[in-house]
Amino acid sequence: MTIPDLTVDELLTTTRTVRKRLDLDRPVPMELIRECLEIALQAPSGSNRQGWQWIVVTDPEQRRRVGQIYGEVTEKYLGSGASASSLFADDPERAKVQQRVGASAAYLGETMGDVPVLLIPCIETGGALPQGNQAGLWGSLLPAVWSYALAARARGLGTAWTTLHLAREAEVAEILGIPDGYSQGALIPTAYYTGETFKPASRAPLDEVLHVDRW
Repeated sequence: MTIPDLTVDELLTTTRTVRKRLDLDRPVPMELIRECLEIALQAPSGSNRQGWQWIVVTDPEQRRRVGQIYGEVTEKYLGSGASASSLFADDPERAKVQQRVGASAAYLGETMGDVPVLLIPCIETGGALPQGNQAGLWGSLLPAVWSYALAARARGLGTAWTTLHLAREAEVAEILGIPDGYSQGALIPTAYYTGETFKPASRAPLDEVLHVDRW
């Protein structure tokens, strides 16, 4: 696969969630994942604490076990009124998009354990999440996770930002040996992707969400 030659703006506007187009059969070199993580480590963290830890899961049995949990949680999610496919039912055009998103999420729920690389970023929390303002805590991890996704896209890899497994976070922690005092921030399946048709997504107009000086 040819590595895409992207401008910064193209990279930022075409790094899409990839589910159905993840190549489940093509191995991803660990060296490539390490490159993406080296870039991720350049992201900011509060007080330069760098309290993050990164688990890269490639072992087939470990992936299967994590994938099974993710699939079970996904099935429950898709049956709820909060699933992507249930949103905006009163808007015919947007409902079509949501149905596609729901079908894509269902597919990933079935195949998560087959994705060549699963990345789980963690942050040190000292055993319990703080009450009140958690922006500083998650702001010290999630920008780095997004940097990883951007670096992956720049290298011909697709990712999907998922968090459904957190409903059973303790079980995943036990499978992967995550020690007490660390919380998981996401589950990022990573693989080469098929096709090359990424483009900016349809979004509501900026003026519908922009407030200048005052709400």
